[in-house]
Amino acid sequence: MHTKTHIKPTHKAVKQYLAEKKKLARADVRHEMGTRMAFQGLLAETAKAPGWMLVPELAMKAGGRTVRPDGAVRDEFNVPRGFWEAKDTGDDLAGEITKKLKKGYPATNIIFEDTQRAVLIQDGRTAMEADLGNAQQIADLLNAFYSHEEPGIDEFERAVDEFKERVPDLATGLTQRIKEAHQNNKAFQQAFARFFDLCKASLNPNLRPDAVDEMLVQHLLTERLIRTIFENPDFARRNVIANEIENVIAALTSESFNRQDFLRSLDRFYVAIEDAARSIEDWGDKQHFLNTVYERFFQGYSVKAADTHGIVYTPQAIVEFMCASVEQVLKDEFGQDLASPEVVILDPCTGTGNFIINLLGRMSKRHLEAVYRERLFANEVMLMPYYIAALNIANAYWELTGKYQPFEGLCFVDSLDMAEHAQREMFTEANTERVERQKAAPITVIIGNPPYNVGQLNENDNNKNRRY
Repeated sequence: MHTKTHIKPTHKAVKQYLAEKKKLARADVRHEMGTRMAFQGLLAETAKAPGWMLVPELAMKAGGRTVRPDGAVRDEFNVPRGFWEAKDTGDDLAGEITKKLKKGYPATNIIFEDTQRAVLIQDGRTAMEADLGNAQQIADLLNAFYSHEEPGIDEFERAVDEFKERVPDLATGLTQRIKEAHQNNKAFQQAFARFFDLCKASLNPNLRPDAVDEMLVQHLLTERLIRTIFENPDFARRNVIANEIENVIAALTSESFNRQDFLRSLDRFYVAIEDAARSIEDWGDKQHFLNTVYERFFQGYSVKAADTHGIVYTPQAIVEFMCASVEQVLKDEFGQDLASPEVVILDPCTGTGNFIINLLGRMSKRHLEAVYRERLFANEVMLMPYYIAALNIANAYWELTGKYQPFEGLCFVDSLDMAEHAQREMFTEANTERVERQKAAPITVIIGNPPYNVGQLNENDNNKNRRY
């Protein structure tokens, strides 16, 4: 909950607004472009009270089209918290409001005003009306506007879609905090430099620092969601990569911002998504659920990342078909099954781990532990799906055996680069050991769905894949 504002009728900005209105009236200025500057100045000044900022003419997507309210008030994390739309003094304000809302203007928290009167719409309903010639009513209007908190979301699909829409704003705000920390936070600079070197060794020697910044953003935006969906409160400590990144995050948040305050703006999305996850019992349905959240996150977070890495999850029916085909070929052509000692399996681009999970369900319980510990490997190069796969696969094993055992065969590494270069230490010793164990393993089966996008379509995209 953000600090409630207490703007008084005697506030300097309120007095200034009323004075500006008198000047406009004397000059007989009634058209919107002439009158709206007064209210814009009022919002720009009073938005500073909760630490926010007015952004005029902010374009935004609504119902497949672009709308452009006269102003949007953004909080410290770059999230729009309210909107403003000015109309001509001679307009039918009620009719204009109806037209704008039908067009897709946000109805969560928006002020419509015509210099004489203001209507505050919150959560789709009229919350209050104010006489803009009355200082007390102006103060009441602003306090209600700045104090609004969005309600929870009931439907999972809507929560995920709104989360997708919110992610770019949050990511932009967080990226700016990280950029500032690169300049003036020595603890962060040292922690980041070490982590960056490890990333180059493990993932790509040509990796750019801003790509690692994106990893931190992904981690901060999704760590709670992944942890709570899997009911694994120790996730960040037990996962070898999450633990490494947490060290960098700790240095970042020590000076740059408060992590809890940042994440609070996502509470309503997290809660809706987490509630939906708790209601799902079928494991296949849970896979679809996670894939949907994962895919929509990247569609909102980074269109380029989704494009370069081919981020569209493999439908469960295709996963089922491919795994059944491998099982049948092993039987018909080699006289083996998935759990045979000679069968060592690798999913080189595992995504969220769907292929490994399907294979586990096809193996006899008697051999499952040995296969899980010794003959099953998977790699992932992107942080968020790596996290999901780590918990997804361990959770599947727990459901099949009743035992919780982290999946030690999962590596945070670029599969297609492993054989080409002698690599240095990879993040932690645990991840290094996993990679070396995989490289020494006699892999006999490779299954999965590698990234389908071989390269950028336009040189101007600046979105090249690796040369291989």
